Amino acid sequence: MKHRESGPSQRQLRVGEQIRHSIVETLQRGKFNDELLFEVAPLVTVAEVRTTPDLKHATAYIRPLGLENVGEIVEALNESAYYFQKQINRSSNLKFTPRVRFKVDETFDEAAKIDTLLKNIPKYAEDDEVSEEE
Repeated sequence: MKHRESGPSQRQLRVGEQIRHSIVETLQRGKFNDELLFEVAPLVTVAEVRTTPDLKHATAYIRPLGLENVGEIVEALNESAYYFQKQINRSSNLKFTPRVRFKVDETFDEAAKIDTLLKNIPKYAEDDEVSEEE
């Protein structure tokens, strides 16, 4: 019998959203030792936080708005992950504070590619329908 994998549990979703809010608040406060993070923190969007089923690890998917040095920003955030974990611990009532790591959210790029492909589909089907009606 095959076991079908399901999505995240309600608890994972709830904890992920709680962690996301904590990370956003931390970014808004902007109290970083890293000068790069201090400058770009207001321009970083946290799209989603996914946790592992045991809630011991969390991946925050971020998108720096209008910035080119995405790799440097993700690296700086990962180097400051301990600071974010301390803030999460203070603002949550979790038994364990998850280890946070940051990744670039690629969904916006993927959605843009799909949108471009859909817009460039030839309109043969519409043309055929019009000529059949005439």
